[in-house]
Amino acid sequence: MKKSYLIFLVTAIIAGCNNEPAPTEPTVAAEVEKIDYAYVPANHPPDNWDRGDQKNIAIVLKSLKAFEMGNVDASLEVFADSVEFAADGIDRKLSKDELKAKFSDGWANMSSMKIQMEDYETVVSKDKKSNWVSLWYKQIMTDKAGKVDSVYCMDDIKVENGKITILDEKTRKYPAAKK
Repeated sequence: MKKSYLIFLVTAIIAGCNNEPAPTEPTVAAEVEKIDYAYVPANHPPDNWDRGDQKNIAIVLKSLKAFEMGNVDASLEVFADSVEFAADGIDRKLSKDELKAKFSDGWANMSSMKIQMEDYETVVSKDKKSNWVSLWYKQIMTDKAGKVDSVYCMDDIKVENGKITILDEKTRKYPAAKK
C-alpha cells in the first residue's frame, strides 16, 4: 500500500512540474478604430465622459418635480447659494434669492404644469471633476385663463457636492395648431 502512495506522489509531482505554459488569451491588443472628428472641444479630448453617478439624476429630478408641483422653495433646496443660469434671454450668475424670484415669476401666471419626461442621463468627466445631468422633456403649462401651451426642453445641469451649480435650459416652442 505504501508503494502505491509513493507512485501516486511521484506521478503527481512530475505532472505538477510540467513546463508547458498554461493557455492564455492572445496578447495582441485589439486595434482601436481611429475616429476623425469634424470638431474637437477646446477644453477636453473628444472622448472625455463616463457614465456618472445616478444619484445626481435623482437630485435633479426631485427638484424638477417640486417645480412642476409649484413648490419653488422645495425645488431650490438642492441649488447652490449662487447658480449660473442660462435660458432664453438670460445668461448670468444668480443668487438663490434671485433664482427664486425668477422661478416664482414663472409661476405667477400659471395654474398648473405637467412634465412629460422623455429621457435623462448623467455623465462625469474622465478626471472626475465635472458632473452633469441632461434632461429631455415636454413642459405643458396651463395659464390662469385656462390656455394650454407647451415647450420642449433640454436641460444641462451641473451638480457639485450634491448641489446644482449650473442650469442651462434650451427650449423649443411647438408650432401653432393649424386651423
